[in-house]
Amino acid sequence: MSHPSASELTGRLPGAVLERFQRGLNRVWAGAAESGVESARFVIAVSGGPDSMALLALAAVSCSGRIVAVTVDHELRPESRAEAAMVADACAALSVPHATLTPGRPIAGSSLQARAREARYAAIEAWAAKQGLALVLTAHHADDQAETLLMRLNRASGLAGLAGIRASQPMGDMVLLRPVLDWRRSELRAVVEAAGLPWVEDPSNMDSRHDRSRIRALLGGAPELDPVRLAASAKYLGDAETVIERLVQRLWDEHWRGPGQPFDVQRELREVRRRLIRRAILATRETLAVTEPPFGAGANVEPLLDALEAGSAAVQGGVKVDAVGGGWVFTAAPPRRPL
Repeated sequence: MSHPSASELTGRLPGAVLERFQRGLNRVWAGAAESGVESARFVIAVSGGPDSMALLALAAVSCSGRIVAVTVDHELRPESRAEAAMVADACAALSVPHATLTPGRPIAGSSLQARAREARYAAIEAWAAKQGLALVLTAHHADDQAETLLMRLNRASGLAGLAGIRASQPMGDMVLLRPVLDWRRSELRAVVEAAGLPWVEDPSNMDSRHDRSRIRALLGGAPELDPVRLAASAKYLGDAETVIERLVQRLWDEHWRGPGQPFDVQRELREVRRRLIRRAILATRETLAVTEPPFGAGANVEPLLDALEAGSAAVQGGVKVDAVGGGWVFTAAPPRRPL
């Protein structure tokens, strides 16, 4: 099968579509790097699906000479090698450098999609670092955002989770940029069809064993649920998340003095206290070399907050927290007495 060249794409894609993509790229670009967007170099994550192939077409015209494409072959399906080769052939016709990456070890176990996603980003980050690149474009769109919001609502996620997919997101040593986050899946399909590029459908997208597939089917059968409006709600929640995080950072900078010193934030709203107490436990563990029991940034700290509100001391994550007059005091928890 012959593939179009970059010059042929320019004639096939409407100017309004290219202008819309450039506006989206400019929006997500803000603060991502010191250089101007006109001179930036990008890595494009291209799976071979219609969304990422549409992104490839848009970027090949708008960012000509400044993009490289990567495809991560998870080796989970017999067809994956041929699909990566298809992307490579399309990129060659567009004069876009391309690399196929494979995970360092086989992906197995439960939550296969989540494990594959983690392995994919890890592989891209490692490869991009070797190339001296840090900006990665992905083709997440409004339908993805709506699905993510509904999935996280169903899991009783807090505000940070409900903020959904961010248009610009640091991840390790790279920054993920999502310039088509306000596009519909159908609009990207129209782009790839107009471009004349091939694509493949991943059968796992229709596998009802996966949460996202079930939510996608739910949305497809409920026209009264508008993915664009749901995605807009996620953006508003993301804006609120940014405001709260800035407040939390300011209070942290003003009041945290380290383990053993009063942390005077007990009069803040509970959501703010929730975030600050997690930070304080993590900082105390790091300073005092506390490693057990495990404790993560998303740990449930509600019982701990309840105890502190009642004026009682409590222990979590190997850290003892005392409610004193001047604030909370964080120290290493005493060792447990043998039974």
